[in-house]
Amino acid sequence: MNSRAKVYQYARPVKVAIVGGGFGGLCMAIKLREAGIEDFVLLEKAEQVGGTWRDNSYPGCACDVQSHMYSFSFEGNPDWSARYSGWKEIQDYILRTTEKHGIQEKTRFNAEVCGAHFDQDKALWTLDLKDGSQVVCQHWVLASGPLHVPQIPNFPGLDRFKGKVFHSSQWDHDYDLTGKKVVSVGTGASAIQYVPQIAPEVERLTVVQRTPGWIIPRDERTYSKLTKTLFRRFPLLRKLHRVRLYWSNESRVVPIFHPRLAGLLEKVVKQFIRFQVKDKETARKLTPSYTLGCKRIMISNRYYPTFNRDNVELFTEGVKEVRENSIVFTDGSEREMDCLILGTGFIVDPRIYMKDFPITGLDGRKLQDDWADASEAYLGITVAGYPNMFQMVGPNTGLGHNSIIFMIECQAEYIRDAIQKLDAKGGDYLDVKRAEMDAFNDKLQEDVAGTVWQQGGCSSWYQQADGKNVAIWPYSTWRYWLKTRRVEDGVYHWEKVRQAQKAAS
Repeated sequence: MNSRAKVYQYARPVKVAIVGGGFGGLCMAIKLREAGIEDFVLLEKAEQVGGTWRDNSYPGCACDVQSHMYSFSFEGNPDWSARYSGWKEIQDYILRTTEKHGIQEKTRFNAEVCGAHFDQDKALWTLDLKDGSQVVCQHWVLASGPLHVPQIPNFPGLDRFKGKVFHSSQWDHDYDLTGKKVVSVGTGASAIQYVPQIAPEVERLTVVQRTPGWIIPRDERTYSKLTKTLFRRFPLLRKLHRVRLYWSNESRVVPIFHPRLAGLLEKVVKQFIRFQVKDKETARKLTPSYTLGCKRIMISNRYYPTFNRDNVELFTEGVKEVRENSIVFTDGSEREMDCLILGTGFIVDPRIYMKDFPITGLDGRKLQDDWADASEAYLGITVAGYPNMFQMVGPNTGLGHNSIIFMIECQAEYIRDAIQKLDAKGGDYLDVKRAEMDAFNDKLQEDVAGTVWQQGGCSSWYQQADGKNVAIWPYSTWRYWLKTRRVEDGVYHWEKVRQAQKAAS
């Protein structure tokens, strides 16, 4: 730790530090203010809040969860333009919500946190920032999210390519794709959105696919002026609409728990592919061989028809190397290119994207060591040995069927309850019991085994290299709500500093 580092602005520790200004960090800040907890700071690495919706602005970028579900339940927006909103509309919503709740004034921008260390004698955390400063706090919330570190493939020769290269989350809007020979690598949620958008502009588009995804039709209807007016004048109608969307989404969890039912739904989606793609061989390549739901199910009406264009080709061979003006595939074929777009997703394993983010807990234990085999937490929120540290969208809280905003709100309420309960007990820190955390994760992994995520015959970003699923919540979201409604006393150690010092001696 840098002994010359300065403590940011505060003559004393803040009660809560929130790391990350996306949906998670913003929700946490609002919930603290609702509880009358004003002694907090939100640390954001960029110059603006928004997280993934600030960073991702590629052509066609939009959410694949309905607008009225992909927003806070306590901050409804009657003016969503369509069933599925684009990134700009979502980012504008985030900025409006931030301003309405006065979170800007509690935010320190350009403040990237690069380490966290717990002093158990003082029951305080010290957060190290890249600019050399520090923030000392009683509690801290890691709300950086799992989708912020781009996955950049290490193609041989990539450094000698003379053309343009960028990742989909770092889209270069100053680069004109018109008339260019473009190669796009990856066919995930980002690629299926930007590929149809850029195809009419470029001279030739080569789409490199490793594994096809299951893609279902997208509801592209817009909300009429009348509907928006009714939602504004009668908020109950908007809330009922949200409830309907919630339960409609929740019904999708059924085939995930019953792989045989998923197999029946596959037949319908296969017909959708055959209907939209004219060339039979291309349709075959675009049809997955694994169970529906094993990987993230995507939505689009425009992706499949893109391959009917004369200037678009699908490649399923691997990339062998990149040359100065071309790309070479494992079958020996070569394509000239002016631009290489990497739609290769993000590094979602925290053991990898947090490898340069040291976290030290009780007795000098290191989170990187404790997570050497797998990243685990209790309810995806707390980790044994790391008191007063909370996560949002932590291990096994991702979803494949509903809105992550629902999970974020549950987590924020739970963390707020933990902080208030500790204050009511007159304690200094709470630490989840190791036995409780292990029992929770053992049962979770046992239940994951019967789902399509483990039986679907595919590997996905939901899994580690050894196949263990550390990303997905394998139950209904209402079950998560039940588990996070309140903090159970018996699950945690509730400690005072003087007791901790006595125990240590």
